[in-house]
Formats: sequence, structure tokens, C-alpha cells
Amino acid sequence: MFTVLKKESLNPTVTLMEIYAPSVAKKAQAGQFIILRTDEHGERIPLTVADYDREKGSVTVIFQIVGATTEKLNRIAEGGSLHDFVGPLGRATHTDGLKKVAVVGGGVGCAIALPVAKALHEKGCEVHSVIGFRNKDLVILEKEFENNSTRVLKMSDDGSWGEKGLVTDALRSLIESGEKYDEVITIGPLVMMKFVCALTKEYGIKTIASMNPVMIDGTGMCGGCRLTVGGKTVFACVDGPEFDGHQIDFDEAISRSGMYRDFERRKHEDTCNLFKAASEEK
Repeated sequence: MFTVLKKESLNPTVTLMEIYAPSVAKKAQAGQFIILRTDEHGERIPLTVADYDREKGSVTVIFQIVGATTEKLNRIAEGGSLHDFVGPLGRATHTDGLKKVAVVGGGVGCAIALPVAKALHEKGCEVHSVIGFRNKDLVILEKEFENNSTRVLKMSDDGSWGEKGLVTDALRSLIESGEKYDEVITIGPLVMMKFVCALTKEYGIKTIASMNPVMIDGTGMCGGCRLTVGGKTVFACVDGPEFDGHQIDFDEAISRSGMYRDFERRKHEDTCNLFKAASEEK
């Protein structure tokens, strides 16, 4: 069984879990993901590897409580266990040869951006992290970014944390101040990544975007995670999850990402009601 070694609430809707999974921890790298099930009849969901400890045999994941399965996952306490924890899956982030990189993360996407920044930092790369949240109450991993970046620019929509504005505002100011990047890596909401990529295209800066579409089997067989990149169909689970951001059809990806939103909301509500009813019966 895959035991929960540590559980920590990072903000009201985001939870960190450290899971005992030695076979996954042995091979995991930044940019890869796992697929888990909470129980025998549970839904398969992909979560990015946020960190790993090869000696301890553990893998850390960070998730936002947005649907029925993440609600169930969040109900598992330290000492509890998951039914399945499969990985690592996907292609690891390319870090070789990069000397200076801007890592741009937004919201819970910062949980995916952090291991990328850390991997680059550990290789001696100069890392400028640009991280953004709606407000100070939603901030996660601030100290971790500071420890794994040469420079950190903090942005919030309402100005309650860091500077008021968007991550694209901060990135543009860096570029226009004369910073020269080998690459920009962006991870976060699709709309945010779309505009980051549009910005860097203006300046001819290679940009990688980490995609997280609907995914089921994680082997490229179901086709649920398909994207259009450079006019061709690719699968995020086996060809990605990172792609050339200037080649991604973001409008198509945004449209597909909302297909199951109403269904997911209803399932989340049903699951919460079941937990509430069970609690009241005790």
C-alpha cells in the first residue's frame, strides 16, 4: 500500500501529501507525473511530482480540492493509504545546457513550477522565478521558490502580496530591462500560459509550456489528453507534458478543458454531501 507519510494544508484549497512509493521515487524527475486512485473503485487522476526523496522512498504531490476525487484524497489522513500510485509518467523537463531560465508559475501551477526551478537551480542555472496568485491568502511555496531561485518576482491580482499585476507584466519588465533567457518555462492556468507564450513570441524567446489536459490511462491509448501542437495531434501523457509553447493550439485546449466542468462540480457536491451525511450519522 502507498502510505501517506505527511499531509499539510498549504492554503484553504491546496494540500501537500508525501506518499511512500519507493519504486516511483527511485526514478522520478522534475516535470513528470503520477496517476493515483484513492480506492478500488476510484477515478484515476494525474498529479505532477512536486518533489521526491530517493533515500526515504517518498514522492510528494500537491493538489487543489476541485472535484470529487480530490475531495476524497483530501479526506485521507497521515497514516492512511492510497490504492494505486503509478509512475513516473511523461517526459522529464529538459535541463541540460541551460544557463539562464525564467520559470513562470501561476496559482496551483506553482506546485509544478517549483520542481522545475529546483532541478535547474541544482544544476547551476540562473533561475528567475515569476510567480503569481489572485491574493495573499492563496500563496503557496513562497520560501521554497526563494531557496531555489536566483531571483523571485511575486505578483498578485489585487496587490495584497508582492506587486499588483500579472505574471506577464513582470516577465515583460525583465525582458525589457535587458535580461536574456535561454528559455522560458511556464506552468499554470491555460489562459495565463497562452499569454506568456504570446509575449515571449514577440521577443523570439524559446518557451516551454506544461500541459495538464483531461487524462485517463496515462499511456496514450485513451486519447483523452490529446492536444494540437504545430498542427499535429499529440498526447500529453506520453509526448509531454511539456511542449513548445509557440506551437500549442491554446484555444482548442481551453475549449476542451471546460467540457466536463459542470459534471465535475456536481460530483464534487455529491461527494461532499455523502461525507456530511456520514458524519452526521456518527
